[in-house]
Amino acid sequence: MEACNCIEPQWPADELLMKYQYISDFFIALAYFSIPLELIYFVKKSAVFPYRWVLVQFGAFIVLCGATHLINLWTFTTHSRTVAVVMTTAKILTAVVSCATALMLVHIIPDLLSVKTRELFLKNKAAELDREMGLIRTQEETGRHVRMLTHEIRSTLDRHTILKTTLVELGRTLSLEECALWMPTRTGLELQLSYTLHHQNPVGFTVPIQLPMINQVFSTNRAVKISPSSPVARLRPSGKYMPGEVVAVRVPLLHLSNFQINDWPELSTKRYALMVLMLPSDSARQWHVHELELVEVVADQVAVALSHAAILEESMRARDLLMQQNVALDLARREAETAVRARNDFLAVMNHEMRTPMHAIIALSSLLQETELTPEQRLMVETILKSSNLLAALINDVLDLSKLEDGSLQLDMGTFNLHALFREALNLIKPIASVKKLSITLSLSSDLPEYAIGDEKRLMQVLLNVVGNAVKFSKEGSISISAFVAKSEYLRDPRAPEFFPIPSDNHFYLRIQVKDTGLGINPQDIPKLFTKFAQSQPLTTKNSSGGGLGLAICKRFVNLMEGQIWIESEGLGKGSTAIFIVKLGFPGHSNESRLPFVPKVPGNHMPTNFSGLKVVVMDDNSVGRMVTKGLLMHLGCDVLAVGSADECVRVVTPEHKVVFLDASVPGADTYEVAVRLHEKFSKRLDRPFIVALTGNTDRMVKENCSRVGMDGVVLKPISVDKMRSVLSELLEHGFLVESQ
Repeated sequence: MEACNCIEPQWPADELLMKYQYISDFFIALAYFSIPLELIYFVKKSAVFPYRWVLVQFGAFIVLCGATHLINLWTFTTHSRTVAVVMTTAKILTAVVSCATALMLVHIIPDLLSVKTRELFLKNKAAELDREMGLIRTQEETGRHVRMLTHEIRSTLDRHTILKTTLVELGRTLSLEECALWMPTRTGLELQLSYTLHHQNPVGFTVPIQLPMINQVFSTNRAVKISPSSPVARLRPSGKYMPGEVVAVRVPLLHLSNFQINDWPELSTKRYALMVLMLPSDSARQWHVHELELVEVVADQVAVALSHAAILEESMRARDLLMQQNVALDLARREAETAVRARNDFLAVMNHEMRTPMHAIIALSSLLQETELTPEQRLMVETILKSSNLLAALINDVLDLSKLEDGSLQLDMGTFNLHALFREALNLIKPIASVKKLSITLSLSSDLPEYAIGDEKRLMQVLLNVVGNAVKFSKEGSISISAFVAKSEYLRDPRAPEFFPIPSDNHFYLRIQVKDTGLGINPQDIPKLFTKFAQSQPLTTKNSSGGGLGLAICKRFVNLMEGQIWIESEGLGKGSTAIFIVKLGFPGHSNESRLPFVPKVPGNHMPTNFSGLKVVVMDDNSVGRMVTKGLLMHLGCDVLAVGSADECVRVVTPEHKVVFLDASVPGADTYEVAVRLHEKFSKRLDRPFIVALTGNTDRMVKENCSRVGMDGVVLKPISVDKMRSVLSELLEHGFLVESQ
């Protein structure tokens, strides 16, 4: 009998139990073999898993376990020794791998626990990040609402629209049941319900401003939760409901009392309005932090918008007031312009009306003076002439002062002989001084230019006025006149700090001093001398004459010539010194138009008779026409007098040498005659000299006369000597160097 290598079962096998074990081992082996496949798939897909080698080892352990159960299927029947060896080998390998895996798990489990801890930490961080993101989204939403509300609030600068828009937009954004605004009354002792969202309560209801709840809200710039039963929160009709939460916030009010420079805008005692916001009733909703922040920001924006509206309202009121003032100023300006025009028209008419009779008086008196008269008659005629000349000077002063005051007087700049001007002034004053037995001396410095550019007529007027005053108020003694180019140390006067001359190569400053030994002046009375229509005592004596305009006009003329005038005196009986400085130009350096200097013919060298000189006189005034004709006939002229422009143009022939045209009242006729005469006599040698006779001292008259081609302008009144000088200058030079 052959030997058997099979292992006998240790106990009898129940066939049914064996069958179940057999099936179970099969499925266990199948399951063990499927798990490694899943692990391999997991390892392949999980590239970042840190324990891949552990999974491989665990997979090998499972495969060996599965192989053990699979081999075990053959042990339920008679099996060979080979099966037993394989089974033993598989179990040994399974034991080795399982032990190695267990040891590995001892090291891996702490790492896995730390990974779990980090996972929990990351989950917590993720939750916090979610909360922060939610807060950021809430803040962004709040900011969006704030921008939207700010845009709506600031879209207008009307105070009522701003407040109403605020309530509407807050109610819509926060889903409020009611929103109201309490404004302080004028007394500041109460708050008045001024605006509501749904108009559930009548506007005008008031509450005391000193309530503790109101003081609490006004003491902070944060939104404060208040009781729904407080007086300012009773805005809903009573009913059975659970009131919603209520918050209140203050709204600063800017009060503009006026526009000030140093502290603008002016803040009065701080005043606040109260904004009350209510959540819906019977609702579990509560105020969130971001909603309260939204309310606070909106309150600040409303305060800013209200301040802008207040500034705009004040600006509108100021603009309206300014417009009213501008209208009043414009009306006053028009009235002033009308008054100036009326005054100028009046002065022009009065100038003509006064100079016309003065022309007749002086002309006829001068004619009468040259006739055979008794000493008594000659004295009366000379008195008439002196009084007439004084009246004429007063008329000139009044007209000059009027032009100086309205700024219409302009200097007539030209080149003149400065030395000759002083000699001429001395010759005019000497006869008067000799009567009073006063000695007059003239001192001109060696560096004084012979020629200068300036207004010769106005400079002569100032000089004669100042020297005339010295003669007038000196009973005995002497008068000295000195003139020199002012140096820097002589330019400034401490009594006139506003006078600040600036030396230049194009001009110089002429300083003139007139010193007398007359009555003298009290130092405190000196400022009165330059006031119009005022005379200082005791200068106003029964022997003095004048209207009190001389020095006032002199000061204006000197100021026009960019100079300064003042008077020095140590007191009564000690004489006085008049000093004035004027600015003159150098002829070689100035840009002023230079007229050729022509020396005036002295009176004793002028021809006394113009026999046979044919002259035409045009004057619409019969008296003026007769007077001018008489003067010319007295000088031996053959005179033809006409009263109209057409007649003048018609009668003038080449035989006539001079044509006098009256232009006392400016009009088109005088200038038209000059133009027509130029057209009639195209050749210069055939055309007569055309001279205007006028009582108007306006510079425009002279410019118009020059523009239409006249050869000169003579100012009325005219004496025999003046007419003789005019004719001599015309015949010698062919034109009048200046207005006579």
